Amino acid sequence: MKVLFIAAEATPFVKVGGLADVAGSLPGALRALGHDVRLAIPGYGALDWAHWQPRSVARFDVPCFWGPQAAEIWETRSGDTPVFLVTGPPIPKDERIYGWGIDEDAPKFLFFSLAALFSCRALGWKPDILHVNDWHTGTAAWWLATRGGSNEFFRSVASVFTIHNLLYRGEGSGRHLADYGAPVTEASRALPEGLRDSPLGLALLSADMLSTVSPTYAREILTPAYGEGLDGVLRARQDRLAGIVNGIDMDVWNPARDAVIAAPFDADSLDVRPGNKAALQAEAALSAEPRVPLLGVVSRLDPQKGLGIAVPAVRRWLASGGQFVLLGTGQPALQYEFAAIERDHPGRAAARLRFDPTLARRIYAGADMILIPSRYEPCGLTQMIAMRYGAVPVARRTGGLADTITDTGDPGGTGLMFDDFSTPALVDALDRALRVYAHPAQWAEIQRRGMRRDFSWGPSARQYVELYDRARDLHGGPS
Repeated sequence: MKVLFIAAEATPFVKVGGLADVAGSLPGALRALGHDVRLAIPGYGALDWAHWQPRSVARFDVPCFWGPQAAEIWETRSGDTPVFLVTGPPIPKDERIYGWGIDEDAPKFLFFSLAALFSCRALGWKPDILHVNDWHTGTAAWWLATRGGSNEFFRSVASVFTIHNLLYRGEGSGRHLADYGAPVTEASRALPEGLRDSPLGLALLSADMLSTVSPTYAREILTPAYGEGLDGVLRARQDRLAGIVNGIDMDVWNPARDAVIAAPFDADSLDVRPGNKAALQAEAALSAEPRVPLLGVVSRLDPQKGLGIAVPAVRRWLASGGQFVLLGTGQPALQYEFAAIERDHPGRAAARLRFDPTLARRIYAGADMILIPSRYEPCGLTQMIAMRYGAVPVARRTGGLADTITDTGDPGGTGLMFDDFSTPALVDALDRALRVYAHPAQWAEIQRRGMRRDFSWGPSARQYVELYDRARDLHGGPS
């Protein structure tokens, strides 16, 4: 099967959020199953062009109301995966990935989506499946369902649209959609009024199959509480909606071969792991206390991540004798709160308010527990990486967290879960964690179970192939 996979970001080229990890790994996992999968991302100025040394393979015009816009396609590779970097006037040559508003981002991503799609014709390679991700690329699915139906080259191409986070819809894109020849039609009246010019909403209406990044989130977004105003549309098309949990690259995230941690280890050498805790305590200026429980956070400081309810819980944790280390940046009010926690608890708490992939690995390898109190979580990778590195997650039972963590009260437990989005519920989970941590043999068994879980992309990639087959079967049929 031939698949064009398009996304706004992908590791190892450019990363802002978890979408990049998926786009950087899933195409390779699909290729390992024998499929011809090619990845397209914008050719941002922020990319390390000298390192990747792409070659120009196609040039063509993308029609636009203001005049044709020249697109150029550059080819490189990530492992075995061909990667197409799309350049053109709306795609920034500076360090920006996402802009300051829809009038900057809509032209950029609409141009990119259509240029990536049209590159197939320019290169003489027709995909069976167009796999688009989040609002940035939804326009390509919408074009296929409208203009593409009468285009001889594209009419047989089926589409799959994956929702990574329903909160971001790209509303306000209507004028730009019209400029690029993908205007809103009468069909958009099925969307809520404020979202009728949202590329995400239009893709929800038009893609042959829909998916999201965990089975629980797929169920949650059918409800008003999680549907962001689109639950009605999703319920109407739920027979075409699947939830497929994300994976991680088990070779990239491997504590036995991680060069940046102090003491590499695996599930059979957990006795080595305390060396990483000692190194983390030294790096974070925490007291060197091997048996004091160390709670870690690696997260954006964002309302979605639930860290507002964590502030009083962390203060209580520190008052009871625990240690705490946080790595992240985001909402200024939350940055202030966690900086104040470090100020009030010298030697017990550290807040590193920055993006630091190396320190993140050291926290996963050295913390006893990782805190993930999300308000909602489409999938999440933090909990998988944490378990892979022997850090036990304390997490809210929502979205992908519910699908990837088993509570220690159940057989095969790998973490501590709580249900209510509240500080008291989180405190109860932390208290339970302390009670289990007091029994080293039991705690080590929980760590080993988490480390031995298979979070690789292989099983999920096979589910995506089944999704592609269904999209092809449904293409052109009733919605």
